[in-house]
Amino acid sequence: MIRQYFQDFVRLLFPSICVGCETSLFSHEELVCTACLYHLPFTDFHSDADNATVRQLWGKLDFQFAISMLYLSKSSRVEKIVYNLKYGNQPEIGYYLGKMYARKLLEGCDMGQIDLILPVPLHRSKLRKRGYNQSSYFAKGLAEGLEKEWSDTLLLRLKATISQTKKSRSDRYDNVENIFYIKDQEMVKNKHILIVDDVLTTGATISSLGNVLIDAGAQVSVATIARA
Repeated sequence: MIRQYFQDFVRLLFPSICVGCETSLFSHEELVCTACLYHLPFTDFHSDADNATVRQLWGKLDFQFAISMLYLSKSSRVEKIVYNLKYGNQPEIGYYLGKMYARKLLEGCDMGQIDLILPVPLHRSKLRKRGYNQSSYFAKGLAEGLEKEWSDTLLLRLKATISQTKKSRSDRYDNVENIFYIKDQEMVKNKHILIVDDVLTTGATISSLGNVLIDAGAQVSVATIARA
């Protein structure tokens, strides 16, 4: 009872804020308010083998399946959530979304074929500046929810690439060519790897990493938090 009073007092002084709309959260809500959860634009790509993420990666990567959790549009709740995950020092958002997506996938998708979940790595300079890899937290939540192995130490990003945001489609592919390295190729050989990242745009980064894994003897699939 005393503990509950103390928690309520702390919430009164320092109210938790929804990462999607910045309204105060109720005690039963976590990170995302009920209204934002209700309006999140889930793609349901896991039940559509010919989805937009699949089509985005066709001809660029020999993958088994490709899915995205949410649609991302400008000035949307999802854009705000992803921004807070990447730049708001709130890595717990990634873990929360990973657990959420795992529950959705278990409802209608066979994930038994996946052996290992790997997040797209950040270069050490960006990791040092940000303090965390947002995709690692998504991978961790997804792996725990699906009861799969995961690692954020197996892959290296060798070059600190310039932000992809304002680059043309062709420049994005040039920007991420030959930038990934696998520390131990035996860990991925003959394994089905699920590559995870925050946002899919052109697919250049994921395709570059995926092809490195395929060259090492792996099969690959893709899952992202959102697609632009």
